[in-house]
Amino acid sequence: PERLIVDASHDNSGKDHTRQPVVAQDVAAQLAAGQRGIVGVMLESFLVPGRQDLDPTRPLAYGQSITDACMGWDTTVQVLEGLASARV
Repeated sequence: PERLIVDASHDNSGKDHTRQPVVAQDVAAQLAAGQRGIVGVMLESFLVPGRQDLDPTRPLAYGQSITDACMGWDTTVQVLEGLASARV
């Protein structure tokens, strides 16, 4: 059977980390409606939301990405709970 993993970041969220929960809600709705072809979701997640640049004149913020912008921990928990409750 065909299966896929949905990338909630990058193109599906327009590379806007704050839109990942919207993508995940859509996936959850599909799962709740009986879609069984989706077997996973890829999320950009870290402790602190957003991202930071490497700047030798400033210390780095602990727990914040230096690559792609990420959802923060609290949002990630909500997204995962929503996905978990959608699957019957």
